[in-house]
Amino acid sequence: MDRIQQLKNLQKIRRMAKLLDTAIGIPGTKFRIGLDPILGLIPGGGDLITATISFYLVFLATRFGLEKPEIAKMIKNIMLETTVGFIPIAGDIFDAYFKTNMRNLEILEQHLAKTEKQDVTIKNPEPAAVTINDHSIVG
Repeated sequence: MDRIQQLKNLQKIRRMAKLLDTAIGIPGTKFRIGLDPILGLIPGGGDLITATISFYLVFLATRFGLEKPEIAKMIKNIMLETTVGFIPIAGDIFDAYFKTNMRNLEILEQHLAKTEKQDVTIKNPEPAAVTINDHSIVG
């Protein structure tokens, strides 16, 4: 995948995560909710709808070369929120606080930061020290 497509996918993941978890501010507080806990109020299907969207975001994230433990953690986050989300009212409150998609976005962004740092290190390795006649030269 080229760099432009990666950036488009990253923006899509960010937008969807924010829409699902933090799109709506609660007046008089710093607390924000998204569509996830609101859709979770739909009996029997709301949590499945949001879980499907969350799994789609993980699918997009896998295109960035995530490692298996990172993907597993993302899936575990979705499964936990979906399972608890089936509990009426308490599950919706949990959805509002847990914010699975923002957690998964954080995992992706940490991966990207780590990958970028490794790329910079590989492209710009530390200069080698050379010793000539007992004099050190950093080159």
